[in-house]
Amino acid sequence: MGLTIAEKILSQHIVDGEMIKGTEIGIRIDQTLTQDATGTMAYLEFEAMGVDRVKTERSVAYIDHNTLQSGFENADDHRFIGSIAKKHGIYFSRPGNGICHQVHLERFGKPGKTLIGSDSHTPTGGGIGMFACGAGGLDVAVAMGGGAYYITCPECVRVNLKNKLSDWVSAKDVILEVLRILTVKGGVGKVIEYGGEGVKSLTVPERATITNMGAELGATTSIFPSDEITLEFLKAQGRAEDWVEIKADDDAVYDKVIEIDLAALKPMAACPHSPDNIKAIKELGSKKIDQVCIGSCTNSSFIDLMKVATILKGKTCHPDVSLAIAPGSKQVFTMLAQNGALADLISAGARILECACGPCIGMGQSPNSNGVSLRTFNRNFEGRSGTADGQVYLVSPEVAAVSALTGVFTDPTEYLGEMPEFKIPEHFLINDNMVEPPASVEDADKVEILRGPNIKPFPVTTPLDESINADVILKVGDNITTDHIMPAGAKILPYRSNIPYLSQFCFGVCDTTFPKRALEAGKGIVVGGANYGQGSSREHAALVPLYLGIKAVLVKSFARIHRSNLINAGILPLTFEYEADYDAIDQGDTLEMPDVRECIINDKPILIKNVTKGTVIPVKSELSGRAKDILLAGGLLNYTKEQSK
Repeated sequence: MGLTIAEKILSQHIVDGEMIKGTEIGIRIDQTLTQDATGTMAYLEFEAMGVDRVKTERSVAYIDHNTLQSGFENADDHRFIGSIAKKHGIYFSRPGNGICHQVHLERFGKPGKTLIGSDSHTPTGGGIGMFACGAGGLDVAVAMGGGAYYITCPECVRVNLKNKLSDWVSAKDVILEVLRILTVKGGVGKVIEYGGEGVKSLTVPERATITNMGAELGATTSIFPSDEITLEFLKAQGRAEDWVEIKADDDAVYDKVIEIDLAALKPMAACPHSPDNIKAIKELGSKKIDQVCIGSCTNSSFIDLMKVATILKGKTCHPDVSLAIAPGSKQVFTMLAQNGALADLISAGARILECACGPCIGMGQSPNSNGVSLRTFNRNFEGRSGTADGQVYLVSPEVAAVSALTGVFTDPTEYLGEMPEFKIPEHFLINDNMVEPPASVEDADKVEILRGPNIKPFPVTTPLDESINADVILKVGDNITTDHIMPAGAKILPYRSNIPYLSQFCFGVCDTTFPKRALEAGKGIVVGGANYGQGSSREHAALVPLYLGIKAVLVKSFARIHRSNLINAGILPLTFEYEADYDAIDQGDTLEMPDVRECIINDKPILIKNVTKGTVIPVKSELSGRAKDILLAGGLLNYTKEQSK
């Protein structure tokens, strides 16, 4: 029996466990990346482990999220990350060099390698045939220290692509179609692998758009073959030596197969407030729009913005539309400036933003109240834009550009004529002067770590209690995102390295009284619905509840990364044995889990007593041996220290 692409890479990197689907495996990590919203905490954790030098082939620290410097906090974090990187063997991508996933694809990613990053869109690397996963910062710190990264050995879904995209239909429409089919929880525990003759028609940037938004499926990762198209891209980046061919065996076996005819796809949009709320642009009619934002790690490549510049050239965006464009990297920005496309964007009325995540993470460009914003981004969760009632639609660059001209939702296949050919350049502009190499091993001791006053220590964790008796501090519904638990945005992101201050915003989208009530209670339990914790890899969505005294989270089902982050923080993740029992618990109920530590140790069934209602509810913990040990120790940091003794 042949192997899939994912199985080939995993089998070459497995260091613990066996390739049996549904079981936990540990894999060796070749590369890591961090960004500044999660990086400060990740490097504090790395420091706490006491490792002098990273043990990966390549680790890169990017500054791309918290670039709006309205106070000292972000600038201090950037200095801290830069000094940590120089001392411990990490490459440092300076502010302005670009978005981590775009730059990593251009300059560092290698087919066949494993990559984890403290950002959920790290699967972008699957566009060049990497096994690339988003992870919590603590998992990344452990990997930098030479430790394995643990995942559930995934099922594999094959997406067969046939034919090729029609003019002005985009790779964004491909992943929106996959989201329509599978939904935001359809990829949990799975790798999404793309194949079929249609793959050959997609450039690496197009493939990367698709794997990037695979994160919205809840998938472990998404991956394309590494083929002659991949080689063409790497040659243009001056990195032909990094190429290896990787393809699935002809007799590889998949758990599910999906067929998509690229030629049949039409321009689509993900409507508020979920990436799987898909409608065709035609269905939306001539609805008025207020804002268009083009960029993010999903659609800010050179090819993306050349298409936008072609559409906008010689025209002016609609007077009722605010148009903002953020190139994904310094390479993209400079090439647009040199070939004149940047002038076309500016002349059309676009507001050019720096090479950073910007509006996608709520860092500026929030739409007007109840404003309709078309964005080429990957998430449209409620409130994520920074405007509580903003109506955010996720669309392709083609739809975004033409709609910016008309002021209403517009299908580019009906508005534009024949599409000119857009090719990958034979040679990209290569200038890595904004990537600082680390100090040599000999000079590392001379590097001073620069800490600002906003940088606070990692929250204290303690071993799992013998029993848990606490009130339900909050009950929430299905599809609660990490943006609900720990919001982003320009007002909050600067405090990612200050958990005590950050805590006052926890669950602010759901209940502004939660932080005060949790602190007053001293300990508590959160109850939630299905797909709890979807979205970002931010471990702050676990660390802040830890600081606020949350002992356990009981839900119908978890998103993969968030469940791992809860375990890493020492918070007990539980799921209902019977989902109907969700309705039997109310906010304010007192729940009791007697001898829960012993139950975990001995794999005994866990029964929750609802003291308020006088009922008993069976729940599941489903912890692997290693996850169990981490939880009993009080989190991954405590566990790692114990293992190193």
